[in-house]
Amino acid sequence: MNWVIAGLPLHPLLVHASVILIPLAALCTVLSLIWPTARRRLGIVTPILAFAALGATVLTVQAGEALAEVITPTALSGAHVAIGGTVRFWIFGLFLVAAAQWLWFRYFGPGQKFAARIPSASTRTVLTVVLAVAVAITSVGSVVSVVIVGDTGAQAVWAPVISGTK
Repeated sequence: MNWVIAGLPLHPLLVHASVILIPLAALCTVLSLIWPTARRRLGIVTPILAFAALGATVLTVQAGEALAEVITPTALSGAHVAIGGTVRFWIFGLFLVAAAQWLWFRYFGPGQKFAARIPSASTRTVLTVVLAVAVAITSVGSVVSVVIVGDTGAQAVWAPVISGTK
């Protein structure tokens, strides 16, 4: 695939989609966990949003890898490339957790059609706590990773310009 549009690399353009969608998906996932009204209103939107963030992230990483092949490498760009791929794993986890959470509350939550299939209230509580921990870890991990990767990318681009060493 050609990762250039109008002579410009696509990576800096695609980054914006990931930077917006990842924190938004994390926020919706957390809100769906802690606020029943948000959970009802967001519904399937939360896992769809997480899936869109995953797709944007995969495309952004691929475009970034293509860009890395044509630029002159520096220590900063090398650091950005080295940690850039980690965002994929965090957002993939967030997508899985968002989907699992939606399924859990949609089908196994209180008053739902399959809730009786989990006979013990303590089992439901344990599964809900495990899901809550997974939501917290993947949401925080996704947002922190995109911030760290974005910071190293910005440093790789702008540090030489600002310091005048370009």
